[in-house]
Amino acid sequence: MVLRVRVSAQGQADRVELHKSSGFARLDDAALEAVGRWRFVPARRGDEAVAASVLVPIVFRLDS
Repeated sequence: MVLRVRVSAQGQADRVELHKSSGFARLDDAALEAVGRWRFVPARRGDEAVAASVLVPIVFRLDS
């Protein structure tokens, strides 16, 4: 699955959208909720922090 995240200049996830689904709604919803709480290092233009979008791959793996 891949999420598109709009990261603010303060490093917060302003908007999280599904870019490519895992095929399972429960996994998609869990990833959207979790990534929405993450903090990011914002993009920079010179010395200034700026808002930008980034694609975040999420891999679910079952360990036994």
